[in-house]
Amino acid sequence: MIGTRGVPAAYGGFETAVEEVGRRLVERGHRVTVYSRGGESRDRQYLGMDIVHLPALPQKQLETLSHTGLSAAHAVLHRRPDAAFVFNAANAPFLPLLRARGIPVALHMDGLEWKRDKWGARGRAYYRWAEEHGVRHADALIADAPGIADYYTAEFGVPTELIRYGAPILQDTPADAVRALDLEPGGYHLVVARFEPENHVREIVEGYRASHATMPLVVVGSAPYAAEYTRRIHELGDADPRVRLLGGIYDQDVLDALYFHAHTYVHGHSVGGTNPSLLRAMGAGTAVIAYDVDFNRETLDEQGWFFGDASDAERHFNSVEQETPLVASLGEASRRRAASVFRWEHVAADYEALAVLLASGERRRDRGRASTRRRSDTAR
Repeated sequence: MIGTRGVPAAYGGFETAVEEVGRRLVERGHRVTVYSRGGESRDRQYLGMDIVHLPALPQKQLETLSHTGLSAAHAVLHRRPDAAFVFNAANAPFLPLLRARGIPVALHMDGLEWKRDKWGARGRAYYRWAEEHGVRHADALIADAPGIADYYTAEFGVPTELIRYGAPILQDTPADAVRALDLEPGGYHLVVARFEPENHVREIVEGYRASHATMPLVVVGSAPYAAEYTRRIHELGDADPRVRLLGGIYDQDVLDALYFHAHTYVHGHSVGGTNPSLLRAMGAGTAVIAYDVDFNRETLDEQGWFFGDASDAERHFNSVEQETPLVASLGEASRRRAASVFRWEHVAADYEALAVLLASGERRRDRGRASTRRRSDTAR
């Protein structure tokens, strides 16, 4: 497992997937190595997984690439695994190094990173190039949502392995942590997101401020790189006593309680595939107000409210506090879907099956078979 911050998972969806899948692969009798950066622990094993700690350059543009480069070199020189899973399309330049050593590679493409404003023009251009490089050099591509799989079919004419994320299912969670934050169970709206334009936190806060909602809006998150955007959100939140900006919360028990006891969860993510924050809300049985994109509609199976701008969000905030039976019904529908469709046991089984195919050579494909030209570029 290469290209993430590693385990224990304390950051995002990739890390959670590595932990949940890796531990289950160990239970199935496989030896799993996870390359890790950062974190306080320097343990060489975690939940049965072998952990290799390697450094990274502490710079936004170079942190991931520098660590992945060292990890790929270590795998080539010291490990030579039967198969490698590389996470994040940005790490595509290191695929030829692994394959030259005879290591078959699956590349997890994540969402459409080149659409994220935080990268700037050069960063977005790099991600566009990395997608093409990954398509050409990976033995298999992993998509976590049907919309991502459709994108690679339409853009490059290549197949992907559709492997979802899992959702933690919460049936009962103590409310002590919620009350400790001076919140009432069932009496607040929740946002959990990094403060980035494509997560639409500003539009959510603007819509809430324009609404007549009486339940507080609780916003969990921050952004290390988007200072101006974060400043604007704080200006909006500080001007309304109903808005509670809690910053980053990394205690999983506190987060579980916040998700479980929220009246609604408001999800503004727009460019990823199957989003772990959305799955966590679904598994907690919390009704969702989501940004209106295909990824979110498919994940929820249309069971929620959808907004496209601040005025849409305002309208939903005005109505959902008066629709308690519908809120409860949609929350339960989301929990049932999470429990049936987004199960870590199924996800781990899919990774295991793909690893076996990679190791056997059945997923090793001719690098020249995939074009590096996008069909949309060719059409122009």
